[in-house]
Parts: sequence; structure tokens; C-alpha cells
Amino acid sequence: MFRLLFFAPGRSCASRAGSTSLFAAKRQQIHTNTNTNNGFFFFFSSRTIRRAKPWLGRKSANARRKFSSGLFSPTIPGAGKAAAAAVSAVGLTGSVSYYYDELEKMINHVYISSERSTRIAITAATCFDDYRRVLGKEYESPEARAEAISACHQRCADRTYKVLEFCAGVYIKMGQHLSAMTYLLPPEWTKTFIPLQDRCPISSLESIREMVKQDTGLEIEDLFSDFDEQPIGIASLAQVHTATLRETGEKVAVKFQHPALAEFIPLDLKLTLLVFSAIDRFFPEYPTMWLYHEFDRSIFVELDFTQEAKNAIRTQEYFKDLKGLTALRIPNVISARPRILVMEYITGARPDNLEFLDKHHISRNQVSICLSHIFNTMIFTPDVRIHCDPHGGNLAIRPLSKSERGPWYNRGHNFEIVLYDHGLYRDIPLDLRRSYSRFWLAVIDSNESDMRKYAKQFAGITDEQFPLFASAITGRDFKSATTSIMSRRNREEMQKMVMALQGGLLPNLIQLLAGVPSIVLLILKTNDLTRALDECLQTSLGPERTFLIMAKYCARLVLDEDKETLSNLSLFSLTRISGTWVAYWKYFRRESKVYIFDFVLWFTDLVQLS
Repeated sequence: MFRLLFFAPGRSCASRAGSTSLFAAKRQQIHTNTNTNNGFFFFFSSRTIRRAKPWLGRKSANARRKFSSGLFSPTIPGAGKAAAAAVSAVGLTGSVSYYYDELEKMINHVYISSERSTRIAITAATCFDDYRRVLGKEYESPEARAEAISACHQRCADRTYKVLEFCAGVYIKMGQHLSAMTYLLPPEWTKTFIPLQDRCPISSLESIREMVKQDTGLEIEDLFSDFDEQPIGIASLAQVHTATLRETGEKVAVKFQHPALAEFIPLDLKLTLLVFSAIDRFFPEYPTMWLYHEFDRSIFVELDFTQEAKNAIRTQEYFKDLKGLTALRIPNVISARPRILVMEYITGARPDNLEFLDKHHISRNQVSICLSHIFNTMIFTPDVRIHCDPHGGNLAIRPLSKSERGPWYNRGHNFEIVLYDHGLYRDIPLDLRRSYSRFWLAVIDSNESDMRKYAKQFAGITDEQFPLFASAITGRDFKSATTSIMSRRNREEMQKMVMALQGGLLPNLIQLLAGVPSIVLLILKTNDLTRALDECLQTSLGPERTFLIMAKYCARLVLDEDKETLSNLSLFSLTRISGTWVAYWKYFRRESKVYIFDFVLWFTDLVQLS
């Protein structure tokens, strides 16, 4: 039963979780007092009465009285018609009760849809008007203008947060997506939306049971011998419960899609399209339709858990031989349906839980290094897909006991990095990977001319757009991005970038990102999320270590490209021989820096422990 099977999408669940109403009470009363076959009984009984009348006239009085007593009383004048009317009324009641459920769903859907639409429309209109007044006003100084715009950002972010939290579902997902766009959105917006990563509505157990019955034909108790009704994790699109498989006794994590999503996704996407279209119309200097198109493209993929299962298995297969380098652990997939995913139960603490890491003697530096290896492998290794949502809620650090670490001569790390939620992955074209690799090598080498060259190759960036793009992709101001990327960001530099966005660079940045390939946007998002994770760890390492690891992966990809190009030449060609030697020398030069840094780090940790 729990083999990995991929099924066609199940029926949509149009019930809203936990909804109760007067209609529900009425429907229950009707079902209690009425036979479920009343509609058929009415049809059969009325036809029987009509056909019985001629037959009754030909029978004896005794026979007629005997037959009549079973259907109506012959002693009351007009009793036959009254009985037929009574039976018809019973049948009508049964028919009404049959359609009452659909009527209730329709009314509830109309009411909730109207409320959602109204709230979104009012919030959007209020924010538009607020920005229109603030941006159209004259100010005494640039500082006063920046202060007014910042206050407007905060007001609009607060309003939007409330409506996203109320509407839940895909709106929570959108808020999470926007909270990660620190390279694009003002900090007032991104910081306000951060709580959406942990504040997601819970679907009722009744709605979960109904969905399981619809999708599997079985009850929860048929699948699991033990089921924890309290979810251990709640996300925007799903919630996770622990359970024990009835067949094997294995403890598992069961991911259920929120049943109400299927009902409102078409409406929510239309409302989202209207909002972004309105932004494009009233604020043409802020082209944001690309945000909607990316969201529209990804949401249906994330809602199909069979795709998530395939992503998890593929990633697990590739990284199984890299565990000593990455410490990555992907929970095993046990079974998958479009709305129900059963996986191995593995738990741990968030990577930003520094108290937990210190308590279990887990090196923050080593966690940072492993995270760098994981995501650089995904970005710069051909045929490996990239996980596009690596925020803190999708990662866990799990301590390992000595027995789990293996023999003393090959112990490795004392922790695992557990990666959850494999719904959003992307394939990066090989040509883009190669240009992107050369771009980052140029950044690390502070070679501005090569940076411009390869930014144009993989993202179509012009010379005029380059300074802004360099800041967005590195998270640094232009001077640091082109001269001192290895240094740590300071508060002054971050404040300078914020002021620049508030001072008028934001429209230019949005217009720039609207023209780059969508995969580049997802790479930007992943870069920013991993950068934020690394900063939360508060390691003793500077950004140099992260860039050295990145340089190693970039250099390996460039080496493969150079070897491929040289292979077209004659085997004994002097150009091929010298070119191959130079390509390998460049690669080992990069890799040797990583080995030296690792040795220094190992020696430092050894001295500290002693």
C-alpha cells in the first residue's frame, strides 16, 4: 500500500475547513429524520398507486380493502390523494436534503469569496492612494522624503500583512516569497512579512479526514495505527502530522495539503493578477507582472506532491555519496499522492537556533560550510536541480550520536542538515551555469570587465544596468561588489543601500529584474536566502570561506567547459596540451586555497578544544 506510487490528481475538495452554519445543522436534522432513498421511494410509490387503480376496480371488495390498507386508509374520503401528496412531500424533502450540501457549499463559497475579494480590493486601493499621495508630495529635503516614503512602506506593509494572514492559503505563500526578496523590496516590507513563515492557519481534522477519504477511499485509521491529531508543522500550503504506519509500524511524517486550497486557488490567482495589473497601470515605473507570472508558474507545481516526491528522490540519489562533505539528509519518501505525502520522520532544530547548536556542541562554522557545499553543488553542478526555497523553516539541524557517526577513523560531522519541502525546484541550463560561474570568478577576482561580460551573457545586463545588478546579486554596494567582496558587510554599508533604494533606485531595480530570465530571479532568491542563513549562524568566519567554496565549484565547471572546447582539437596539438595544462592549473589554484583554509580552520578548532 505504501510503495511509492504516482497517481493522477484527485478530486477537488470544495469544503472549507472547520466551517459551520445554520445550513449544516438543518442538513443534519433532515438526514436524521429522512431515509436516504426517499427520492426513489417517491418515484416507485406514485407509479404503483397509479397503476393499481384499474386493478383495484376489478377485484373484490375484500381484496381491495386488503391491498388498500397497506397504502392508505379507504375509510377517509380522498385519502388516496392525501397519501400520494404525503409521499410526494417525503420524496421532495429527500431530494432537497440531497442537494442541501451543495447549496450550503455554494452559499459559503460565495460569501467567503466576496469577503476575500472585498478585503483585497480595499487594501490595494488604500495602498495605491497612500503611495500616490506620498510620492506626489513636495518635501523640504531628501531626508524628509526618504522618511515619508519609509513610513508609507511600513503602513502599506502592515495593511498587506493583515489581509494576507486573513486570506491565508496561497497568500501566505506569496508573503513568504516576498519576505525573501531583500534584494528587491524595502526592508519595511520584507521584515513585516517574516512572521508569515511561521503563522499559517491549521486545517481542521474533519476536513483532513474528508480529503483522505476522497483521495484514498480509506479512513485515516485504515492507514495508520496511531495518528497525532496535533500537527507538528504548519506551512502555507500544507500541514504535517506524525503517525505510525499500520502495515509496518514505522513512525512517519504525513504531509496533508490544506483542503480549502483547491476551492479558492482559481479566485486567488485572478485577484492577484488584478492587483499586479493595477500596479502596472497606476505605477508604470514599477513593472511587477513578472512577479505574478513566476508565482503562477510555481504554485501548481508545489501543489502536486507527487512532483515533490520525485524531486526529493532525485536530490537524495545525487547527494548520497556526498554526505561526508555536505552532511545532507533527505527524508525517505514512502508514498505520494497529489495531496498526501508520507515520508520518513526526521526532526531537528532550525539552523538559527544557536542555543541548540551550542548545547549539542555543533560547530556553527561547520554548519555554514556544509550549507555552502549543498547549495553551490545545486547551482554549479550539471544535471543537479536547485532547491529554490531554502529558508530556515525548511531546514533542520539534527545531532548525531557516536554510534550514528560510524567508526572513529571516519567519523565526519556530528550533525545532519535535514532539508524539507522539495516542492519548488528548477533546472538551470548548462550555458547559464557556465556564464554564471565565470561571472562569480570575476567577482571574486575583482575583475570588473569580466563581470560585465558574463552578466550580459547569462542575464542580458547592459553596461548601464550593471552597477545596479552587481549590487542586487551580491547584496553589496557597487564599490564593495567590484573591489572587496571578501569583506564582511557592515551596518553602514547596509544602511547606505537602504537609503539608495528609498532615494529612487527601487523603480530602476524592478525594471531591471523584469527583463532577466525567471531562472535568474530564482537564483537571486536562493542566493539571498542562503546568505541570510549564513548571517544568522553568526560564525567566526568571514564571507571569504563561503566565496572560496563557491570559487571551487565555479572553477570545476569552467574546467569542464575548457576541456570540452579543447577536445575538438587534435590530441597532440600544442594548443590543446598547453590549454589543458593551464585549465587544470587554474582549477587547482582555486581548490588549494580551500584546502589551506580548511587546514587552518581545523587547526584552530583543535587548539580551542584543547
